[in-house]
Amino acid sequence: MNENSPKKHKINFGGGPAALPPEVFADASEAVLDYNGTGLSILEIGHRSKEFMAILEESKAIVKELCGINEDYEVLWLHGGGRLQFAMIPMNFLGDNDTAGYIDSGHWATEAAEYAMHYGGTNIVSTSREGNYAQLPAWPKRIDGNLAYLHYTTNNTIYGTQWHKIPDCNVPLVADMSSDIFSKQMDYSKCALFYAAAQKNIGPAGATLVVMRRDMAERIKRDLPPMLSYKAQIAQHSVLNTSPVFAIYTSLLMLRWTKARGIAAIEQENKEKAALLYREIDRNGLFEAVVKKETDRSTMNVCFRIKNEAQEKTFVSFCEKRNITGISGHRFVGGFRVSLYNAIRLEHVERLAEVMRAFESNNDI
Repeated sequence: MNENSPKKHKINFGGGPAALPPEVFADASEAVLDYNGTGLSILEIGHRSKEFMAILEESKAIVKELCGINEDYEVLWLHGGGRLQFAMIPMNFLGDNDTAGYIDSGHWATEAAEYAMHYGGTNIVSTSREGNYAQLPAWPKRIDGNLAYLHYTTNNTIYGTQWHKIPDCNVPLVADMSSDIFSKQMDYSKCALFYAAAQKNIGPAGATLVVMRRDMAERIKRDLPPMLSYKAQIAQHSVLNTSPVFAIYTSLLMLRWTKARGIAAIEQENKEKAALLYREIDRNGLFEAVVKKETDRSTMNVCFRIKNEAQEKTFVSFCEKRNITGISGHRFVGGFRVSLYNAIRLEHVERLAEVMRAFESNNDI
């Protein structure tokens, strides 16, 4: 191969920043050189220019369409990732004398609750910590109607568990959907607020999507600096300060791609991808799934281990040599994590299963 020839693009099963479709890379690359014939790069256009206002409006419209929500909801593009939302939510909605409920299903759910403790009462209404988060906690049969809100994490990227439907809730429901938003059909209208860091199913790192019901603005408890106030961010249409223009534009490209494929088709392929990989893990004598309860298994993040831990690095190297990357588990838990976000196609998972079988054969099982 000519040394100047482009290398084969690896299959990226990383937990985030995640894989994006080739079409999105191509359109984003073109816009870096010249955005829509303006003679300017997308990296140069102003965050209050008519071009960027059009990007914001189209992105917000597609988000509402994909989520099946109406004008009762505001769509915001913010900075700071999930962790800033861990802080902004209690800052805005949890008064000093109020209590919020949290479902503790894993590391990020725990962090969200810990952030809330700085601003008001925090009640862990259900947890699966004792089982090392290898299954989902029980959804509470009775939720205290006095709670300011109930926060839960729809998919647990580190531990590989997932709520497959949005539960009913008698208090404002707040959902961290960072790793499974737009991955399947859901009744988003059950949520008073949901949010997602972009770098999994929405786009590149650097932007955060927040969608909130307008009446939630009337529940804001504190007079906050504008950057930390949802009310101020809404009033300024997500351009209170310089927006992450390129991250939002690339997210728009991904939203267009998602809309073109359709959520129903995406959901079907995601189910097929996950089923294929779990079948291989359960069949293969070298590996074992972390989550035993099939109803709790995530279709987005498949977590598993190798029975002989001494072979862990060997298997990662075996995959890397075959252009498969990003399979190492989170640093807190080790093992393997294969993230099957929307841009991952069925043939990518088939290739991984083939490599797993080859590794099994090489080890004479």
